[in-house]
Amino acid sequence: MKKFLGTLSAGLILAVSLSGCGAPANTVHNADELKGKTIGTQLGTTGYIFAQDVEDAKVEGYDKGSDAIQALKQGKIDAVIIDSEPAQEFIKKNKGLQILPDAFAEEEYSIAYKKGNDELGEQIDEVLTRFKEDGTIEKIMKHWIGSDPDHIGYIPDNNIERSSVLTMATNAEFPPYESIEDGKIVGIDVDIMNAVCDELALTLKIENMDFDDIIGAVDSERVDVGVAGMSVTPEREEKVSFTQSYAVSKQVIVVRAD
Repeated sequence: MKKFLGTLSAGLILAVSLSGCGAPANTVHNADELKGKTIGTQLGTTGYIFAQDVEDAKVEGYDKGSDAIQALKQGKIDAVIIDSEPAQEFIKKNKGLQILPDAFAEEEYSIAYKKGNDELGEQIDEVLTRFKEDGTIEKIMKHWIGSDPDHIGYIPDNNIERSSVLTMATNAEFPPYESIEDGKIVGIDVDIMNAVCDELALTLKIENMDFDDIIGAVDSERVDVGVAGMSVTPEREEKVSFTQSYAVSKQVIVVRAD
């Protein structure tokens, strides 16, 4: 269930200048000013779903969040709605952008698995409960989120005798939860699932795909789980089941800097 957090203050902003890169000046300073604007989001994400609720807005879907960010920089769209952690990563790498102070919505991330595969779901849930209690998830996140993350990934225990393979679908365009560094898929979700597989004596295999294809891959049993900063929605629950949440994030609004 989405929870809108934005402070929708009134006011009319008249843009009379252009940014340094030649793109139109920013005209979005709060969630109210998204009305009638062109909003970019990543296809299949909750940001894409939430954007549909903005009155008179035109929503442009992109395969990658980074593509939406580039369209914003080029002046093709007025704002991007995206999760807060990836937004911060994009801001670090792209000058001339800013995140508005008020969050647009709040959501929780969960792990998707095949409907009817309750044994797997219960096993993962038990591990997640332990990880929350013993601080494992918190320790993993500290390596990826904060003022100076070291990006040191979780190292699987080579002494464990593993019984089978667990295949995880993800979209490695969502830092710090999953991205590609030095040719490898890394991030919070990868580390959590490696730790889960240690507990369940499984070998983790990762398949990178478009975010919009993950639910279908889980439903068709091409993969065992979908782990990609994914929140629970009624539409997704029609096709797959979900574990308990393991992280909380916010949808934020990214715009060109004033």
